[in-house]
Amino acid sequence: MRAALVRAARFAARTLRGEWYGIVVDPVRELLRRGLSGLVLAFVAAFGVIFFHAVAQHPAGAVAVRVLGGVQADLPLWLALLRTPVSLYVPALDLPVWAGITQLFLAFALAELTLGRGRTLFISYATTLAGTLTVRVMIALGPGWCGLGLPPQAGQVLDTGPSAAVVGLFTYLSVVRRAPVVFFLTGGSMVVESVVKPNLAGREHLIAVAAAIALGVLHGRNTRWLPGRAALAGLTVREEPPVPASGGGGRGGGRVDGRGGGRGGGGSGPGAVVPWPAGAPGGTDHASQAGRAGQVLARGARTTDACPELIRGKGE
Repeated sequence: MRAALVRAARFAARTLRGEWYGIVVDPVRELLRRGLSGLVLAFVAAFGVIFFHAVAQHPAGAVAVRVLGGVQADLPLWLALLRTPVSLYVPALDLPVWAGITQLFLAFALAELTLGRGRTLFISYATTLAGTLTVRVMIALGPGWCGLGLPPQAGQVLDTGPSAAVVGLFTYLSVVRRAPVVFFLTGGSMVVESVVKPNLAGREHLIAVAAAIALGVLHGRNTRWLPGRAALAGLTVREEPPVPASGGGGRGGGRVDGRGGGRGGGGSGPGAVVPWPAGAPGGTDHASQAGRAGQVLARGARTTDACPELIRGKGE
């Protein structure tokens, strides 16, 4: 029993330590490296919500905001898709604006520093769009269906705000960074919200959580359609030049510039003379053989400057 408790405590400590580094330490290091340029999306999202909130305080501005970013399930699909990107910045009417801006800024800041700009935009838009489209399916099903369907009146509810994107980003980060505390504070709170206060927004939040989990599970696999795959790991893929085989007899035949045959006769190093096929033009001309082999090696040396073995013949 004691050994099991010790193993559980060690596992919890490793998990929390990994979450601390994945959610706090690594993003802070990236922020110190990139500076404020790593918070572009966070500032744009926060100021976008503030701007649309200020515009909506006037009657004419409220109409303009509704026309630009008001999404409802009873709208034509093409119009809803056109308004969805703007609807991310239109604050919901039943939620406090200033309290949500902190969560919005933190979600986009962590995501941009951890995932990169392209993947952050993709995840935020995909989770929001998943909720918008799934609500249409629920309305099409109608009431019933074990509580999955919705009445037609739900199509007239204004569906705006960045809450689905915020929940989706936090959930996605918690999955790919293995952060259970963040997951239960975001996805778990959405489940509690949908049970305590069942409404359209609660359903969309649950859909956003499910979509973010699915995308997080797909992360790291061969999903080339997902942008910014190398940004999360912080790795730069480099192709190492091939290492040539060491020479046999002699000091490695012809020169790289193709102007000679070399000092040794049977070398297999970078400067070795490649035998010309029998019967081919120039097959009896030893200088022609060395020249052709030198041209091939010279082209390889120009693309692999980091490998000094390929140009060793020039210094001799």
